[in-house]
Amino acid sequence: MGLTARIRTRDGWAVSHAVVTVTDMTGAQVVRAEADGEGVVRDGTALAPGAHTVIVTAVGYAPAASSAIVTASGRAEVGTVTLARQGGTELPPPGAWTIDPAHSSVGAVAQHLGISSVHGRFTEFAGRIEIAPDDVAKSRVEAVIGAASIDTGNAMRDGHLKSPDFLDVETYPQITYRSTGIGAAGSDRWTVHGELTMHGVVRPVDLDLAYLGTGSDPWGGTRAAFRATAELRREDFAMNYNQVIQAGITAIGTTLKVELDIQAVQGDTLPQA
Repeated sequence: MGLTARIRTRDGWAVSHAVVTVTDMTGAQVVRAEADGEGVVRDGTALAPGAHTVIVTAVGYAPAASSAIVTASGRAEVGTVTLARQGGTELPPPGAWTIDPAHSSVGAVAQHLGISSVHGRFTEFAGRIEIAPDDVAKSRVEAVIGAASIDTGNAMRDGHLKSPDFLDVETYPQITYRSTGIGAAGSDRWTVHGELTMHGVVRPVDLDLAYLGTGSDPWGGTRAAFRATAELRREDFAMNYNQVIQAGITAIGTTLKVELDIQAVQGDTLPQA
């Protein structure tokens, strides 16, 4: 008997400081419980059977309310409650933000042999975000990635990816991205329109961006967090190498899923940590 619930962000992270309040149909509070470090709420208070209202709150998030039916056993299984960041379609405060490579990741996932995935990341990159003060659509993003910093955990594979069959890092040492516009795509999501230059080819690429909020850091600065994804086709960037291992199956998939987890520091410089 009692209340159980899981509190998560839209990207699946636990909200460990969430509070769940349950009220009966008269509006009287019958349970108030806090989530543990895994974002899980468990409370053994027996609840009266019938309809109840469940309200989930957490600092920095918009409250969420839903109905729950308590069974004859006195149990209410709320399931997973997803919280959206407070502020709707807001972005960080206007001005310059510098991407912190030490607390960010630039990754890509490709299908391998038609049955599994290979995960890679670039270990050298830098970037800047400029939030426009009056018109958010005029905000800008620029990033530069060292092509030779590709790391998939296998030296032989990394060497092949750096070769002319793929990135050709000797000829094209940098991968760059420059935004051309930004627009709201949901309550806390944005679409960043831009141009990606890779392997000597420039192509339009949109990023599906989630703004995760801002917070203070130990060095007296302010940080903003973002998560972004995109999908690329290798052929669009003149990387046509493939090895067919059997009919209809190639060694490396033709599409790449790009996954970015970004922390940016307010201002033009990074802290000396």
